Amino acid sequence: MGTLVGAIDQGTSSTRFLVFNPKTSEVVAQHQVEIAQHLPMAGWVEEDPKEILHSVLECIEKTCDKLKQLGISTSSIKAIGVSNQRETTIMWHKFTGLPLYNAIVWLDLRTQSTVEKLINQGPKRDKNILQAQTGLPISTYFSAVKLRWLLDNVDAVKGAVANNQALFGTVDSWLIWCLTGANNGGVHCTDVTNASRTLLFNINTLQWDPDLCKFFDIPMSILPEVRSSSEIYGLIKCGALTNVPISGCLGDQSAALVGQMCFKPGESKNTYGTGCFLLSNTGRKPVMSQHGLLTTIAYKLGKDQPTFYALEGSVAIGGAVVRWLRENLRIINSADEVEKLAASVGSSHGCYFVPAFSGLYAPYWEPSARGIICGITQFTNRNHIAFAALESVAFQTRELLEAMNKDSGITQINLRVDGGMTGNKIMMQLQSDILGIPVVKPAMAETTALGAAMAAGAADGIGVWNLFDDGPLISAWEKFEPQIEIEESNKRFDRWKLAVQKSMGWAKHGDEDSESAES
Repeated sequence: MGTLVGAIDQGTSSTRFLVFNPKTSEVVAQHQVEIAQHLPMAGWVEEDPKEILHSVLECIEKTCDKLKQLGISTSSIKAIGVSNQRETTIMWHKFTGLPLYNAIVWLDLRTQSTVEKLINQGPKRDKNILQAQTGLPISTYFSAVKLRWLLDNVDAVKGAVANNQALFGTVDSWLIWCLTGANNGGVHCTDVTNASRTLLFNINTLQWDPDLCKFFDIPMSILPEVRSSSEIYGLIKCGALTNVPISGCLGDQSAALVGQMCFKPGESKNTYGTGCFLLSNTGRKPVMSQHGLLTTIAYKLGKDQPTFYALEGSVAIGGAVVRWLRENLRIINSADEVEKLAASVGSSHGCYFVPAFSGLYAPYWEPSARGIICGITQFTNRNHIAFAALESVAFQTRELLEAMNKDSGITQINLRVDGGMTGNKIMMQLQSDILGIPVVKPAMAETTALGAAMAAGAADGIGVWNLFDDGPLISAWEKFEPQIEIEESNKRFDRWKLAVQKSMGWAKHGDEDSESAES
């Protein structure tokens, strides 16, 4: 088949390794492994860094086996890209290579008391005090507050940092370090997109910021080197792909933006994964949001290439609501069932679901919110709850899009979508109905992994892709048009916003969640 490019897609719920044919952008082979989440207390979400690494190695080996079964040599793979769950925070020992604590996942809430202390130490007690440098509010979402919690609460972390034996990284850094040799010469680096989600990185200077590190009291010596999103970081030192270069790295949402070819200012995409993330390319200058969105780095596709920025709306619970229906309520046995249940009723019949399991992210940034299901009557059954769960994701996306339109001054005429939930046709039709605009889905849904592969293949010294000269990599699309009147959409959206207001403030009432967050 000629030259191939691989992509590690390490997400919150699962890990995948995919191999692409650059000529067609089609997936040649892939393998996927689910990741266990550990919930030691209410609001706490952890994962085992060793399990994350082993899942990557397993996916690579199994995918390479599948290539061999197809008669394709693994030597055809010329480069590897990495896409990862962002903000998830890992500390490990630089000499033993062992994690010092479990990975604290991006949607973990244990740092709420840390956030409050940090906000209160500012002169105006303003959560946006660091926005000019970082584009972000001080929130449980971002890596610096998780790192601060580890330094304050975990003796192994404190000791290793004191003895200059600790390294910090998001999941991309952990994987690249391990795959390129670990404690035997592993490369400790990250890219600008992941660095921009830490609250320690200045998105204007493109460097770790001494003032930000001082604000969080975090030693700069533990931080990885920041590189562009498309360059050779190092060679893989183990397994079936030994000596293949890792040459692309993008946080998952930036990878999806690249995979959707959103290279022009104003072009946007929404990814439906564990959470829900709407990104709009704003060009070469950061645009600060006035409506609860984040300013983040979209990509920097090469050492000498310009940096592009994006506005982002982040929702903590998107596809995770389906996992919750399966694992917590147990009203479905598989994710596919939710579409059948919702289709059987065609409406929530007045039932509204606010899945604020980790508080509310954009545009509210309200950590005190908790999930509620309201409007229940004796008529309500699991089918209506399934429909309301899907509709909640559509409503949250509308809130993001309205904020995006206000901040950018550009009214979106359609929405490009990707991610696991886009396979649910009821969900996509609901999304179009609630937005009142067409929803456009690429026929090749693996845009996050494709974006990481594109960054890897375009790196200097690889030269598989010339992203800006080769034309669109996605040629086939599926479109969903609105099927209800805008008045009906607005009526349902107004009821949703009323439900959101009722979800606010729960964790401030001294309940179990609040006590757990303070522990």
